[in-house]
Amino acid sequence: MVVETSILCIALVLAIIAFVMIAHKLKLAYPMVLVIGGLVLSLIPGLPKVSINPELIFIIFLPPLLFEAAWQTSWKDFWKWRRVITSFAFLIVLLTALVVAIVSSNLIPGFTLALGFLLGGIVSPPDAVSATAILKNIKVPKRTRAIIEGESLLNDASSLIVFRFALIAVASGQFVFHEAAFSFVLVVVMGVAVGLGIALIYYAIHRWLPTDANIDIILTLTTPYVMYIVAERLHVSGVLAVVSGGLLLSSKSHQFLSTTSRLAISNVWSALGFLFNGVVFMLIGLELPEIIRQLGDISLMTAIGYGVLITALLMVLRVACTFGASVFTVFISRYITTADNRPGWKGPLVFGWAGMRGVVSLASALSVPFYLSNGQHFPQRNLILFITFTVILLTLLIQGLTLPWVVKWVNLDDPDHLLPANELNTLIRKTLARTSLSYINAEYADALKTNKPLQQLKTMYENEQCFSMDDDGKSKEYQRIYNELLDRQRACLEELNKMPQADEELIRRYHSLLDIEEEKVRMRYANDE
Repeated sequence: MVVETSILCIALVLAIIAFVMIAHKLKLAYPMVLVIGGLVLSLIPGLPKVSINPELIFIIFLPPLLFEAAWQTSWKDFWKWRRVITSFAFLIVLLTALVVAIVSSNLIPGFTLALGFLLGGIVSPPDAVSATAILKNIKVPKRTRAIIEGESLLNDASSLIVFRFALIAVASGQFVFHEAAFSFVLVVVMGVAVGLGIALIYYAIHRWLPTDANIDIILTLTTPYVMYIVAERLHVSGVLAVVSGGLLLSSKSHQFLSTTSRLAISNVWSALGFLFNGVVFMLIGLELPEIIRQLGDISLMTAIGYGVLITALLMVLRVACTFGASVFTVFISRYITTADNRPGWKGPLVFGWAGMRGVVSLASALSVPFYLSNGQHFPQRNLILFITFTVILLTLLIQGLTLPWVVKWVNLDDPDHLLPANELNTLIRKTLARTSLSYINAEYADALKTNKPLQQLKTMYENEQCFSMDDDGKSKEYQRIYNELLDRQRACLEELNKMPQADEELIRRYHSLLDIEEEKVRMRYANDE
């Protein structure tokens, strides 16, 4: 049994790799290809039936996926667009759940308002991975990408909170609004507090205890699980705990992680995130035939009709909300300062159309219990599962495939006027060179007269080169001075990142180059010893 399970897991990973390579070849976002690929594989005769344990998604997959997304998020962009992000992550999620509840309870036989809220909480959050994967292949303004990614970090939390309260309402048959509203706020605030508190503990461990790169990697692998499990044990938002803690640790990573640790952690988490995302999207396709078999008395065509109805409702509602938010922004900008007082219609349309559903909706639907506390079957569970899978599949295929066309059709301009990549590259290179040159002249004026390696370093910066290409024959003293210069350059990058026109993604790339440079020098002298 163990051998068969191991073979099946290896085959699944190899299938994911194959489908992702096909996606790259076809220039498609890999989540769409993986879902279709999983569906195709599920139709192969003799293939073992796939039944997903919801705890597998929530406990094993969700915390690291959220943590990795938070780690890669730009805090500068997140804070700049905080109002739009929070409004869509909380208010729009609640509105979506309400509309889905009203429509489903009126049109689907046997659906109560509580069951409608449950379904609304499940299908309301768009998926970050799908949108990000698609946006990588098309050119969109930085603000659009930042808002979509920022929203996806928070809307999972609000949707899961709605889901939790709806589950209680279905089980108990009661719903007290003012108690639910107070509990919602408490769950949000305490979830953030738990995440920040645990992040500070990990910060102290990394910074002040004798860790190395391997220990740092293992610590970061445990971080999201500790945040999520502790928060959930305290009955607060585990999602917000992971997101808030991940954002804090990411923004402070240069203070408590060594160069070696940062490079190693980046590589490990990149591979881990890719694998986990691939597994989840593949499982969506593999699970669908099993969900169809569980429909019972409900005909397949009827279930498909309900799924298409809810999917269309979600698509229309999200686009309507983005346009409504645009109109409201124009109005409220008369009274408060907003990041953009004229958002127009193009950006909101693209943002609204990037509403593919995915991982969290899947996990929520699968976690609906089979039985109520009184032993009765949970009402409409199989239909809720089928509708959720239909929503995920249709939004991935329809919106995912057409989003590049929508972006091309609206011809989005970049209203933020970010510096072009070549200009920003030139600015960064010149600024780093000038900063390093000034430091050498100020701190090592006497040494420059006799120290030839230092003279060569000065010449390199005078030629506006940032990195030393050859350090053969240099001394340990040279290594110390060069590392000091790299630290100065890191501080310079942080100052450059404060510029409104600076692209933080490019700034982070230069941070990585500095880490690689320091690691190269460290390894050179380690080998000499």
